[in-house]
Amino acid sequence: MICFPNAKINLGLHVTGKQSDGFHTIETIFYPIPLRDALEAVESDKTSFTQTGMNLKTTPEENLVMKAYALMSKFHKAPMLAIFLKKAIPSGAGLGGGSADAAFMLKLIDELSNCPISESRLLELAGLLGSDCPFFIRNTPVIATGTGNIFHPTDVSLKGYNLYIVKPPFDVSTKEAYAMVKPQKPPFSLEKLSAIPVREWKHVLFNDFESCVFSKYPYIQELKEKLYAMGAVYASMSGSGSAVFGLFEKTVSSNFSNCFVWKGILP
Repeated sequence: MICFPNAKINLGLHVTGKQSDGFHTIETIFYPIPLRDALEAVESDKTSFTQTGMNLKTTPEENLVMKAYALMSKFHKAPMLAIFLKKAIPSGAGLGGGSADAAFMLKLIDELSNCPISESRLLELAGLLGSDCPFFIRNTPVIATGTGNIFHPTDVSLKGYNLYIVKPPFDVSTKEAYAMVKPQKPPFSLEKLSAIPVREWKHVLFNDFESCVFSKYPYIQELKEKLYAMGAVYASMSGSGSAVFGLFEKTVSSNFSNCFVWKGILP
């Protein structure tokens, strides 16, 4: 059985506070996009893991796919599987590729199992793997609060927009980004975003990580500025970076040397 874990972008990202356990609270919109990995599982006499595509520089045990398999095996019956992951979503980009792989692995095992579990249980298990993993269980646009694990519906739609993603040839550590950011009260409620034309988003929709990340990695800011120069109606860093994205009303082309580039039309 094969599935295709997809990435996400963040529309706005406010770091609103810090809990006693050290985790930060946020407010953002998670929006699924059609940049996908490929994940296949075949029943086998032993469990194995093979990863191709982009180099993740991690051991199989460290990969979130295998962590998802181990978690499911711990609490529910999981068959022996030969697992194959082809990476197309870059890591360290703020696109949620690892979280998507983990969530889709849970769903894939559930489909292969003789004893399917409820969606609420899948959401619970996904939450044990990472704050944004549960988002990929339902995989629809949501306003996320808490640590990124509390979801509220939103009718924000980017259907028909051309999306252009650019990731520089380096990562930004999520831990490093959170260490640099200062929590603050959101200047704008994301619940109001759907009533505002996308062309006006650049005046109201911001990512709190940008100021501190741009100060340390000015090249990321340059990439964002280039997207606007190309005609983007809105551009932003996704998550804590290092990828930036631009929304365009028509197809564009440009050259970004030594960068990962992906473009597509949003469904």
